Amino acid sequence: MTNSSNAITSVPSDVATIGMGEPYALIAEFETVQEVLKAAEQIRDAGYMSWDVHSPIPIHHINHAMGLRPTILPWITLVHGIAGGVFGLVLTWWMNATTVPGISPSVQGYEFLVSGKPIYSWQANIPIIFETTVLFAAIGTLLGLLGLNKLPMLYNPLARSRRFLRSTADRFMIVIEAEDPEFDLARTTSLLRAQHPTAIELVTE
Repeated sequence: MTNSSNAITSVPSDVATIGMGEPYALIAEFETVQEVLKAAEQIRDAGYMSWDVHSPIPIHHINHAMGLRPTILPWITLVHGIAGGVFGLVLTWWMNATTVPGISPSVQGYEFLVSGKPIYSWQANIPIIFETTVLFAAIGTLLGLLGLNKLPMLYNPLARSRRFLRSTADRFMIVIEAEDPEFDLARTTSLLRAQHPTAIELVTE
């Protein structure tokens, strides 16, 4: 990564600069889906990792164009779901069948004997086990989603760019962050300029 203390003084003349701090990201604006798809493929092939595409509409094949790997969120959901199922199983067993000598009755189960049926039967507790599985999986999914997306994010320097706001309306944006190991202000600007965007902006911290 370029030494950002000197990078701000070497901004190309055709690149607008938002702010006066350390470089945060370069924004390239495109007008069509085809243009942003082609540009994303070039940036992917250049080896950049900390970058993203912002679009007002879903773009088919954008994940392939960006070289994105499958998210680990399903695995997070699975692990929490298994934990919830085990919790529900242990919970129902503890409340309905436990008799542990030497432990206070206040922490033992109820042991209701109903019509001569077994003190504990996991089949009878499937609804509870199912609900705890769903509960844990849902909470794990929510927390994983927030963590993977670095939320809540109370402030992002990109919000200072009026041009970037058009990514929710009628423009397509590619943002390459300065924290990327491949980021070099001059070289990255040249790469973006070669994709023929309508504009390039440098956003600072």
